[in-house]
Amino acid sequence: MDKIIISDTSCLIALSNIGLLYILKDLYGEVLITTEVKDEFGKQLPDWIIVLQVKDRIKQTEIESKLDKGEASSIALALEIPNSILIIDEVKGRNIAKNLNIEIIGTIGILLLASNKGLITDLISVVLKLVNNGFRLSNTIIDRIKEKYGEK
Repeated sequence: MDKIIISDTSCLIALSNIGLLYILKDLYGEVLITTEVKDEFGKQLPDWIIVLQVKDRIKQTEIESKLDKGEASSIALALEIPNSILIIDEVKGRNIAKNLNIEIIGTIGILLLASNKGLITDLISVVLKLVNNGFRLSNTIIDRIKEKYGEK
C-alpha cells in the first residue's frame, strides 16, 4: 500500500522557488495539504495537490501553541490519516511530529529520492540553488551532500 503524502508549506515554497514543484507529483502522484498551508503558500496550486481541512481542531490548536499554523495543521492532518508521510523541514516541527510517531521526510530527503530515481541529474547544483533562494541548510549538511554526491 502506497503511503499518503502530506506537505507543510516550506517544501512547496522551496521547490516552487526553483521551478521543481513538479518533482512531488513525479515521486508521489498527489500530495495532501491543509487549508492553512494553501493560505501560507499563497500561489495557484496544481490539480495534483489536494486541500483538506483538519477534523480535530482541538488537536490542531494544541499544536499551534508550539508551531505556526501550517506546521500545526499538517501534523494534525498526519495524525488523522494512517499510513502517511509528512514533509516538514523545521527542526521543532520535525521533533514534535517524531514524538507523535509520524513518519517524516524533509525537502532535502525529497531531492535525494528524486536524484536516486533519476529525476534530478545534478543534486548538488539543485541543493545550492535551493540555498541561494533562501532555503536554510547548515554547511555541515551541504558538505555531506557534496562528499557523498561528488562536487560537480
